[in-house]
Amino acid sequence: MAFQDVYNMDGAKVSEIDLADEIFNVPVKQHVLHEVVIMQLANRRAGTASTKGRSEVRGGGAKPYRQKGTGRARAGTRSSPLWRGGGVVFGPRPRSYAYKVPKKVRRQALKMALTSKLQDNALIVVDKLDLETVKTKPFVEVMEALRAKAALIVTDQKLENLELSSRNVPNVKVVRSEGLNVYDILKFQHLILLEPSVKQLEGRLLS
Repeated sequence: MAFQDVYNMDGAKVSEIDLADEIFNVPVKQHVLHEVVIMQLANRRAGTASTKGRSEVRGGGAKPYRQKGTGRARAGTRSSPLWRGGGVVFGPRPRSYAYKVPKKVRRQALKMALTSKLQDNALIVVDKLDLETVKTKPFVEVMEALRAKAALIVTDQKLENLELSSRNVPNVKVVRSEGLNVYDILKFQHLILLEPSVKQLEGRLLS
């Protein structure tokens, strides 16, 4: 078991917490993290790019000009891909880019991402982040006390004041423990875990 300091909103150490080695001390394999991140980015793609083929563009019913005697190349329709305004050959069509990586691989990648933050001393555990009002300034003061600028904050439940106070702060994102993913962990420099969320993650990843 690894021991991690627990801080309050003023940045002072208040206690320690045990972190399960099965989650926060696993071998980090870059290719596994890469595979899961690429899957997440692919699943976010809209896949709405579309073009019209020669049978879908408007016009092209009548022969543009007679077959012989004009000196031009013969043409049977204005919808030909060779013509301006004609159809597109093998153009993009609406499609889904989504695919799945095995659940065991996704779970292992999440453990590796958490381990990497702990190894890089970029993991911060906070006892609570209860803001009294919806204001940006107090939230920024808390982040300065924790010495974390670009940070992903993981909560155990909905904290409306925290979520609303942080939405205008750049490079900060608040997610709940059930929505934690590999891409977000690796994207932000620091990972801030509320103490109750650590237990939730252990229950999710050790089950």
